[in-house]
Amino acid sequence: MAENIGQNMLLITSAFRGMKSFNLIPAANNCPFVECLFDPSSRTLVVITKTCKGSYHMVPKLDDNGDPVRLKVARRENGKTFKEERRMVDTYSEFYISEEKEIFDFLNAFAINAKSFKYKEYFKEPKEEKPASKIITPATAG
Repeated sequence: MAENIGQNMLLITSAFRGMKSFNLIPAANNCPFVECLFDPSSRTLVVITKTCKGSYHMVPKLDDNGDPVRLKVARRENGKTFKEERRMVDTYSEFYISEEKEIFDFLNAFAINAKSFKYKEYFKEPKEEKPASKIITPATAG
């Protein structure tokens, strides 16, 4: 028998890379997700699950004091000034939902407050502001 896992997240207002956005946070222990983030620039919902997987990442090489080991040369091609090493790190699995209808379906399935939260406003095209006229007229002259 399948366990009902829906309706266990809460929609909240947030910011994503300086833009007004929304997140989903767990509201119950049985929620299968750590969090969900909406990227308004690409209109993509990033879903971070509780499922961990091992993957290799480049991390700073540390000395005995826990400080990054500095390079003997000024900097590498990637701009870093410290040594790095490849390590296996446990990371949460991520999924990306980019179709608007699928995002709406996901929000309605998992968000407790999907009916009252105005998430559709984040999908509207931004209004273009008309630049101010640079022509000086008697009414605008100072």
